[in-house]
Amino acid sequence: MKLASLLFSVLLVFTSCKDAKTPETVKSIDYSKETLDVTTSTYPENITNIFDAHGGVDSWRKMKTLKFTMPSDKGNEITTTDLHNRNSIIEMQNHTIGYDGEVVWLQNKGKTVYDGNPKFYYNLMFYFYAMPFVLADDGIIYEDVEPLRFEGKVYPGIKIAYESGVGESPEDEYVLYYDPATNEMAWLSYTVTFFSKEKSKKWSYINYSDWQTVNGLKLPKRLTWYNVENNQPTTVRNDKSFTNVVLTEDSKGAASFAMPENAEAIK
Repeated sequence: MKLASLLFSVLLVFTSCKDAKTPETVKSIDYSKETLDVTTSTYPENITNIFDAHGGVDSWRKMKTLKFTMPSDKGNEITTTDLHNRNSIIEMQNHTIGYDGEVVWLQNKGKTVYDGNPKFYYNLMFYFYAMPFVLADDGIIYEDVEPLRFEGKVYPGIKIAYESGVGESPEDEYVLYYDPATNEMAWLSYTVTFFSKEKSKKWSYINYSDWQTVNGLKLPKRLTWYNVENNQPTTVRNDKSFTNVVLTEDSKGAASFAMPENAEAIK
């Protein structure tokens, strides 16, 4: 689920009409053989308006480090991510998960066994949290889709798909739904293909309605997952809060994400 920016004149030709529904692929690139870079490029008007409503993608690109805390009954979970190379470290009560740019690693602080999949989890919450700006990453194809209708309100949708070789799960799909009055992100629907490696027909939904401004950029304060019936959100399932958010132009450096001697590299 890794995401950074792409020159869409190489990938897609969109019609000048804002309501055009179908993108035209000009050239397909195998990103597993390419070096991805963060550079300014042109986006469809509707996604640009969303970036602007949250502080602007150019301001986001000036930032180098994002750190946030997720409180839980199991103790605080503190995530630090290098925004330019996506190296990361997640500090938990009994474990630390890291990514040094080459391998995902797991460090146990005691005898408690980590019961998740570190390779799946190491950037999962960062990705959800850093919306909508991670949708400015390389290798993305945008497409307008049918809006989401929820509790009497209509939210236009933008489908996100990926070129071959982008991230661990290029078959993942996302739809960003936004408030047409404010252009703020309102919902994210997504599929998970990490385990099956095949496209999924099961969609999950997160509501984005509680925001906080950090260093001039609007980021989530709380994310709310919904129960789903017939691939539509119904009632609240659970939520996660984000505190002590730090967004800075300072870099932590590669050493901050290096695998400790007593850690295990995850294959």
